[in-house]
Amino acid sequence: MEILATPTPPAWLDRALSEPDTLLLDVTHCEKRAASSVVGFVFRAPRHADVLSRLAREELVHFEACLRLLQDRGRPFGPLEPPPYAAELARLVRRGDEGTVDLFLVAALIEARSGERLGLLAAHEPDPALRALYAWLYPPETRHHALLVELARPFGDVAARLPALAAREAELVLRGDPRVRMHG
Repeated sequence: MEILATPTPPAWLDRALSEPDTLLLDVTHCEKRAASSVVGFVFRAPRHADVLSRLAREELVHFEACLRLLQDRGRPFGPLEPPPYAAELARLVRRGDEGTVDLFLVAALIEARSGERLGLLAAHEPDPALRALYAWLYPPETRHHALLVELARPFGDVAARLPALAAREAELVLRGDPRVRMHG
């Protein structure tokens, strides 16, 4: 299921490949935030607690794999300023019950973009260890975004809401960020 309104511009890949350790640190933070966000979804969608719990554990396994590779490369896990991408998307989430569909769809868009970019990295990263990590992360990200769209369906009209969210996500991607970030 393709939900992205635009592909990643080629300039992003050039930037990403120029600072592999910075990108790996950011991917590590992305996996940590994904695990945390999914745990938070349990409060909004308790009927999906079993599925969300498994998803959060998988995201945490991804975080731990990234963390290990960072450590293997002698790079400490530390703070890294995130790009405005996710915060800008979060501003689109409506309040109340209708916000639940938005939360799931925003998370789905973030996962879809991650999947697309991990696929690019898996195909172009010259470092074998990084290439292997990105290739390993790619299929789950694709599966995650489809799952999140399905989890959104009981909470609202996905077909009516997704185009507006995807259009804003595309604007953010085309605007980009000069820093090396997964979603920059």
